[in-house]
Amino acid sequence: MLEFARAGAAVGSTTATLEKTRVLSAYFRTLDEDDLRRAAVYLSGRAFPPSQRRTLGLGWSTLSKVVSSISDLEEGELGSLFRKHSDLGDWAGEALDGSTQPEAVTLEDVGQTLEAIRTARGAAKARPLESLLRRLPPEAARFFVKIVSGEMRIGLSEGLVEAAVGEAFGVPITQVKRVHLVTGDIGETAVLCKRGEFEASTITLFQPVRFMLASPVETAPQAFERMGASTVWTEEKYDGVRCQLHRQGSRLELFSRDLKETTAAFPELVEGAPAIGHDVLFDGEVLAHRDGRVLRFFELQRRLGRKKVDPELRRDVPVVLVIFDILWLDGRTLLDEPLTTRRQLLESLGLEHPFLLARLEEATDPTHLDRIFAETRERGNEGLMVKDPLSPYTPGRRGLAWLKLKRPLATLDVVVTVVEWGHGKRKDVLSDYTFAVKDTATGRLVNIGKAYTGLTDAEIAKFTRVFLDMTVEDMGYTRMVRPEVVLEVAFDSIQHSGRHLSGYALRFPRIVRIRDDKPVEEIDTLERVAELYDRYFGTATEVPLSEVAET
Repeated sequence: MLEFARAGAAVGSTTATLEKTRVLSAYFRTLDEDDLRRAAVYLSGRAFPPSQRRTLGLGWSTLSKVVSSISDLEEGELGSLFRKHSDLGDWAGEALDGSTQPEAVTLEDVGQTLEAIRTARGAAKARPLESLLRRLPPEAARFFVKIVSGEMRIGLSEGLVEAAVGEAFGVPITQVKRVHLVTGDIGETAVLCKRGEFEASTITLFQPVRFMLASPVETAPQAFERMGASTVWTEEKYDGVRCQLHRQGSRLELFSRDLKETTAAFPELVEGAPAIGHDVLFDGEVLAHRDGRVLRFFELQRRLGRKKVDPELRRDVPVVLVIFDILWLDGRTLLDEPLTTRRQLLESLGLEHPFLLARLEEATDPTHLDRIFAETRERGNEGLMVKDPLSPYTPGRRGLAWLKLKRPLATLDVVVTVVEWGHGKRKDVLSDYTFAVKDTATGRLVNIGKAYTGLTDAEIAKFTRVFLDMTVEDMGYTRMVRPEVVLEVAFDSIQHSGRHLSGYALRFPRIVRIRDDKPVEEIDTLERVAELYDRYFGTATEVPLSEVAET
């Protein structure tokens, strides 16, 4: 574990990508297969590989109590120390300095401890955690806590781990990515690359494959330019949740965007699976859907995360799976087949409710694409997916074969009321802004959201100084400030929310600009928010069933 920590520290101490790769590749070459598998997973910020579908179930409260029980520091000192680092691992490493009895700990010991934490219940999770922390030197404890918290924060992406695997074992990065795309497990990928067993990696049903991703564009001409195609396919971008369906015989499982199993939340799909008639792996979107219309995401949220869905909720918020791709059919892997072939295979299956095919249109120039985009937005959808008809399916990749064309429905001028210290590289600046509009009925400001993207590092640093001078109440991580800084924010949608006094929340807000030119008296009102909600989000999406599914 000490060697793991030293490699991680070396990676975190440099911003140079090539040096990070060199450090990791040298470390990987020293490991046997079992430790290589563990180290690759841990360095990706996970305690377990996604394929194992295991979670630690360890909360902040248990972790902080264990560190506090070992540390010689007082509670106030520990709090100040966390504010200094804003990172659980870095905090634990310094808090435990001089308080442990270090001894040799292997990555196998770490793996056994993680499994003991996972299988323990309630307060019993603290015992294996404390036992290992007491045996670790502070620098190793720092990285063990990073593993259990799921936040490595050393400037290391999964792509860099892939690059290090390739350099360590002399495997082209394209081959490493290909193996990883199929296995969905960076640890298994590292071992296969070390062995040179590239053909051993094939799609395995019920082991989720990473989803293919899309790159954003803002205009139709930009979409054609980036894709470099004379003809593109479009699908309406619905406001649902991405879902992967695996079916073989009588067994069916569903997986979410983060590759977690979500089968229990959608029993309608399980019940409808026998009618598919084939062994398949679908990529699609779960939508709340009633009477031929797509309901808003706000309704679908009532179904998410549930282990059991009662009959009343099923009646109120029924769901369908809108399918737009197929990755595997009756033992045949389809990743390398062009989208045209995959679509033909989908259409040949004759799917029926609750399985629908995404509505497909073809655009031959930017003007045509703009017209399709305007029509789908008029129906209340988020935007369009624009796809190259000849593209293969590349799991986990965000390239130019799939694009998402989205534009904000509107922007709002709001005022900042609360600011928070950031995390990671932003731990020393106030980067998260809660903002409000004016309720003209009461004359009060009412919060409607929080944004932390859209400004440059220089702007954030400047406004950190501004907000420190404007603070009216310091609550540690959070500061209430005088409502004087006006922002223009964009967003994807509005939904009802009990979190804010306004009764609304903006979905995916981002800062467009600082409105130095606008006084607080001229910010937008709660009435304007309600007007936008009623206009765009207050009713079901106007997409008849015949337009959702064309088989």
